[in-house]
Amino acid sequence: MADSSGSVSIDMETISLGGKDYVIKTHFGSVSVAVFGDQDKPALVTYPDLALNHISCFQGLFFCPEACSLLLHNFCIYHISPPGHELGAAPVNPNHHMLSVDDLADQVVEVLNYFGLGAVMCMGVTAGAYVLTLFAMKYRQRVLGLILVSPLCRAPSWTEWLLNKVMSNLLYFYGMCGLVKDLLLKRYFSKEVRGSAQVLESDIVQACRRLLDERQSTNVWRFLEALNGRPDLTEGLRSLHCRSLIFVGENSPFHSEALYMTSKLDRRYSALVEVQACGSMVTEEQPHAMLIPIEYFLMGYGLCRPTLSVSPRSPLSPSCISPELLSPESMGLKLKPIKTRISTVV
Repeated sequence: MADSSGSVSIDMETISLGGKDYVIKTHFGSVSVAVFGDQDKPALVTYPDLALNHISCFQGLFFCPEACSLLLHNFCIYHISPPGHELGAAPVNPNHHMLSVDDLADQVVEVLNYFGLGAVMCMGVTAGAYVLTLFAMKYRQRVLGLILVSPLCRAPSWTEWLLNKVMSNLLYFYGMCGLVKDLLLKRYFSKEVRGSAQVLESDIVQACRRLLDERQSTNVWRFLEALNGRPDLTEGLRSLHCRSLIFVGENSPFHSEALYMTSKLDRRYSALVEVQACGSMVTEEQPHAMLIPIEYFLMGYGLCRPTLSVSPRSPLSPSCISPELLSPESMGLKLKPIKTRISTVV
């Protein structure tokens, strides 16, 4: 199998916000977790999309001063990387058995147990959103809420399955070659920021392209194989009663998938935000569009911006949330408001 070539230098992409990296041994192999913030606070667990980690998938959101202050004021952030996707990762041992998406979801609960965490808030992007949704369905008592970006919930369509197989074969035989990177960037970003023959790629796309050079192709291939064999989660969505906030770019290749998932969730506990002129990775392409919906979503748990002197250190408890989240016109959003019936039990 082909491996990715040597590492490339990274400048601003690797700026640290004071986090601490952990390598945790689980029954499914080692997994890397980057922890940011006060571990006495409630936990927000993130999981990135295929071939990404927290630097390439969530940095845009957490580098927004307003988002950083809102999230770090209320949470300790636990960024889980898919196996072998962290910076500087070595190729996964080829003798290690191939993990399924169920294994990845079970690995998440082992991470929570390692840190002594109870119920957590979850944020995932596309493949990561699928893993965390599956985790929420298997371990309902461990999830307070879901923030999902361009999520998947069904088994791959024939079109997606075939595209994934093409990419899988390219990764296996040629490594992280230019064509694979182009396919991944098309998965993540809208055409506007990917550029064309006449227009240069945007800075975020160029940065992501450089970071993809850091990935070990064998590790990406293993995650892709797990993703391409994923089962349909539709039947379990209606009984998923944790609150869910779904973002999707209107130009995302997974736009219809996000609409389908929203239609299957209990409308009392879910909301959809469609972001105009944006691809799948809203966290990087238009992170500012996520701020107000997330703020209002967190108000449903009694959380707020850091304008008060008191910092949350107790488990989240639901409180009332206005069904009208915001006026979306000024943000270029098409928003369907959260409609939730408050219960004393999450």
